[in-house]
Amino acid sequence: MNIDQFFAALWDDYVAMTPQAARIKAAFEERGETVLNDHVAFRTLALEPIGLEKLEPHILALGYQRFEPYEFPAKKLKAFGYLPPQPDFPRIFLSELMVDQLSPAAQEVLQKCAAQVDASRVDSPDVLWAGRLWEPISFDEYETLLAESEYAAWLTTVGIRPNHFTISVNGLEKHTEVEDVLKVVESLGLAVNDSGGRVKGSPAVLLEQGSTMADQLPMPFADGGELAVPTCYYEFAKRYPDADGNLFQGFVAASADKIFESTDTKEAQK
Repeated sequence: MNIDQFFAALWDDYVAMTPQAARIKAAFEERGETVLNDHVAFRTLALEPIGLEKLEPHILALGYQRFEPYEFPAKKLKAFGYLPPQPDFPRIFLSELMVDQLSPAAQEVLQKCAAQVDASRVDSPDVLWAGRLWEPISFDEYETLLAESEYAAWLTTVGIRPNHFTISVNGLEKHTEVEDVLKVVESLGLAVNDSGGRVKGSPAVLLEQGSTMADQLPMPFADGGELAVPTCYYEFAKRYPDADGNLFQGFVAASADKIFESTDTKEAQK
């Protein structure tokens, strides 16, 4: 599988889970813009056999290289950014939840999910758009996770797949600020993540970011019912050059911490 095939498969899965993404992309193309992808992000659990170290080889096999580690203590997450083999391909951001930092009850739910994953299934790159690899959890288990970690609740219902794509604001000709992009998004009737401000970051930290609130789709639960839960969202990023004139390639942890909240159930209900 080459990089083009990899990202085409990711996009197909992403827009199936995130109908807003196709609308937003089309809206900018109708305005004469060329939509380029700044980065794609994935989530997983720090548990065998789906930990970051087991998913990462599929990214490295495409020619990507580890760039920087990131930590999010409040959300009990760690992550790596990856740079592409060629500058016209998107960056990748892969995070994992440090399960051993959650309560015993939450750990039990997550360990039960991971234990159902066939390790051989993780050997194929399509595990990155495989979705849920375990039986549905119960409503009570979902509530247990939701009380401690929105990330955990999201992952157990939505599974392993692209959490978001990102429009490169640098690649737009008519909408050159993140706020300009957010106004177009809102004109479509879509909600913007305002946790920490509409635009996260600043030129001083070399990166500005904004995002939508995630779409919601009904997901099955072990009790037999369904519940609409947040799925995936669209991000927008503008990068600035550093003192040497090189475009910033990394991520800003303080901003990413707020971008994570684009899938928060409480934020979506505001």
